[in-house]
Amino acid sequence: MIQGAQQSLRLAAGLTLDRLLRHAASQRGDQVALIDPPNREDFTAGPPRTFTYAQADRAVSAIAARLCNLGLVPDHVVALQLPNSVEGVLAFLGILRAGLIVSPLPLLWRRAECAAALAMIDARALVTTSRIGTADHCEIAMYAAADAFMVRHVGLFGGCHDGMVALDDALDESGAAGAFEPPERGADAAAHVAAVTWDVGANGPVPVGRSHAELIMAGLEIMLEARFPAGCAILSSLCLGSMAGIASTLASWLLSRGKLVLHHPFEPSVLRRQIVEQECAAVIVPGSLAVRMAQAGMFRDSVIAKVMAVWRTPERLAAGAAWSSPLVLTDVIVFGETGLIAATRGTDGAPAGIKPGPSRHNNAQAPVLIEAARTSAGTLALRGPMAPLHPFPPDASTTRCLAGDPDGFIDTRYPCRFVPGAGGLVVTGPPAGLASVGGYRFAVAALEDTVARIDPAAKIAAFPDGLTGQRLAGIAACREELQDAIEALGHNPLVVNAFRKRTTEDRRQTTDDEGQATAA
Repeated sequence: MIQGAQQSLRLAAGLTLDRLLRHAASQRGDQVALIDPPNREDFTAGPPRTFTYAQADRAVSAIAARLCNLGLVPDHVVALQLPNSVEGVLAFLGILRAGLIVSPLPLLWRRAECAAALAMIDARALVTTSRIGTADHCEIAMYAAADAFMVRHVGLFGGCHDGMVALDDALDESGAAGAFEPPERGADAAAHVAAVTWDVGANGPVPVGRSHAELIMAGLEIMLEARFPAGCAILSSLCLGSMAGIASTLASWLLSRGKLVLHHPFEPSVLRRQIVEQECAAVIVPGSLAVRMAQAGMFRDSVIAKVMAVWRTPERLAAGAAWSSPLVLTDVIVFGETGLIAATRGTDGAPAGIKPGPSRHNNAQAPVLIEAARTSAGTLALRGPMAPLHPFPPDASTTRCLAGDPDGFIDTRYPCRFVPGAGGLVVTGPPAGLASVGGYRFAVAALEDTVARIDPAAKIAAFPDGLTGQRLAGIAACREELQDAIEALGHNPLVVNAFRKRTTEDRRQTTDDEGQATAA
């Protein structure tokens, strides 16, 4: 077991995420580090792969070398849209090792959202795969890159395509054997911007810059509360498309130096098989699914001791079912891209309230990684070393970034109230003007405007949903024509699905897309 906050902090002090991997490779080179989902050929190209720490470190260096050879230089932004597979993890770290800034794009973003994001952050390259599920990501990437003026290169895993840079051979040990010296960052390397993730404001997507240290602190918040065993096998069904995914999956794995078992959402029989066969001691799943999985016997006859339930719709937590399993459940409550709070449930199985003030995980010696407060407007605000301090681009106006008050608190815009019986603050709803489906947030006004420009008589709205937080639903005189028009413009499938007739096949497709949203 990791011996408290100080040991974890010593491991992370001054290190970047890719240096954490190199540190682990120097001590645990022959140990298994990454394992693909066994069903990966069902959702993307290529057979399942397994990497030791030494192999993973060499592959990361090979990807970094390939990107540098394209002419990319430190602080160029490289966007990333990959499934929950080994190349998703390795490419993320390879971009960082090259001294570049990585911007993971949510999996359900299509041409319109991707192109707008690439232009907003002046991305110079995009790395993707041939397909994710039934979506042709070669086509999505090429059109999005063409729409964004600054993109010069599109890297591809999972095959060859004219005009794209093939990256599959960088994963082979023979191709990764060459020495690569990463750019020198100096003593403040951990404070450098590592990633740009995507929040949503009233006017649409907002890029949020985060340093290596901030992402590592978010991972430590989860580790110190859940008390991960050192070197354990962790199964994660969360992709690296958000701060929550990066912290819970990538940072937690690198800090624990165990085995990361990847699950691409969401196949219950496959997940059950992975838990048992890989002897996973911890599992990271969407909050709305954790209790259902325990009730269905998903963790039965396994060595799992820790369950991390990640709530990207925190307003659903208080209404969630009590936890009756003997396993330890830690709720990871996520507030967009502002920050997260981890809280382990007590013996009654009920979710704990959010305690105002610094969070020390019942340990006076633990560092304060996040601090919560209620604003005068009745919303939750956060500050601390995981909170983002880097507007991106650096000259972004306050309308395009998460701006803090003079005391350093950032308003999450989630309404909350104090409930004495819950022991603290309880989130009562999503931010005003936003709809949240799984982890995907939409500006309601922007959705309404998109639909109205195609069909002024059509309507779209968000309604409560027990699994995904909210569900989009729309009405239109000609549903099929409106669907085709929205899809042709390159919008998120969740918006397209809002206008589907609820036939059996359409319900299945809607469920598949919302399942990706919930676990992404």
